[in-house]
Amino acid sequence: MRALRTAYPSASFTVWGMDEAHLGLKPIVRRVWAPRGQRPRAVQRQGYAWTYLYGFVEPSTGRVVWRLFPCFTRAAFEIALREFAEEVGLGPHRRAVLVLDRAGAHQGVDVPDGLHLVYQPAHSPELQPAERLWPLVREALANLLFLTLDAIEDAIARRCRELCHQEPVLQRLTGFYWWIQAMKTAL
Repeated sequence: MRALRTAYPSASFTVWGMDEAHLGLKPIVRRVWAPRGQRPRAVQRQGYAWTYLYGFVEPSTGRVVWRLFPCFTRAAFEIALREFAEEVGLGPHRRAVLVLDRAGAHQGVDVPDGLHLVYQPAHSPELQPAERLWPLVREALANLLFLTLDAIEDAIARRCRELCHQEPVLQRLTGFYWWIQAMKTAL
């Protein structure tokens, strides 16, 4: 961060976390309550088609940006980065640091102007604030049967739109104390 501050003294900076999750036709089963003596029913159909949700979160504010893609490849990730940079208005005077894991698709990508990638240590998902987004998305899909990818993508999109309006909740969930303190010190 100090090197970026020195290189771009007149720019404002934000720090974001990013992760991706695959969601698909294989059902997410959760415990449910049932009347005493009755077994709960969970209708399932095993399916193995997937869609990928990219989640960007700014832990200091709880702001999120979502992107839904049919695959997780370097090309798809580059498109997601360009769309993210455009949506948050990155450029010469507004820059963002994006903390992400070391997935293969994250390596050697073309990075848009104003965005700087920082890779977290290997095997440390607990350090990534964006990891905490996935239970919130999956809870809206739990114990439901989806017959097509279009149906699950519609449900994911609805849930992501709901979460976009819950910034205080997301800030509390993703704003790790040490993350916020480190960003205040560095910025």
